[in-house]
Amino acid sequence: MTPEQLRTALRDVPDPAWLDAACGRVAAEPSSIDRFFPAVGRRCGRGPLPDLPGWTADEAARALLLVALPRRHAEYAENLYRHGDAAERRAVLRTLPLLPIGAAGVPLVLDAIRTNDTRLVAAALGPYAGHLDTASWRQAVLKCVFMGVPLSVVADLDERADAELAAMLAGLAAERHAAGRSMPTDAVDLLDQLSAREA
Repeated sequence: MTPEQLRTALRDVPDPAWLDAACGRVAAEPSSIDRFFPAVGRRCGRGPLPDLPGWTADEAARALLLVALPRRHAEYAENLYRHGDAAERRAVLRTLPLLPIGAAGVPLVLDAIRTNDTRLVAAALGPYAGHLDTASWRQAVLKCVFMGVPLSVVADLDERADAELAAMLAGLAAERHAAGRSMPTDAVDLLDQLSAREA
């Protein structure tokens, strides 16, 4: 995902002039993002973007505001996340891969994974989750299975899944079987793939 793709996908928002002006103001006066960020949903809409599957207009517009910041990206991202509503938090999480912050956003990802908000957990496990250490990442995948979050949202799942994750999934499957409950199909498929890889 790039800022250019976001801008293209937002070409038909209800008020593109407002978004352009807001981005320009944020670039010149970073603290103004605190005012513009919450207003995005009203000015740009909240519907899905056909050109960006999985993204909504408000998420993409908020991403552009964050990208427009000239400095202190990590500080502003954390502040907007901590004080934002669920939609604003999702936007911050989805924008992290586009910001020059290294691993500074990991605490936000870990916070999101601890919640019971399935959409927040899904947003946290995009490309930026590559900064998670292996143990935290495995626990996040398991959290998805617990919550019924589709594993398709987990970036780099095939590359990072390992024997330890397979053992954790097998243990969960055994617990669920004993309780008369089934595992999600995608988790069963992943476990089968990992088992075949280890065979």
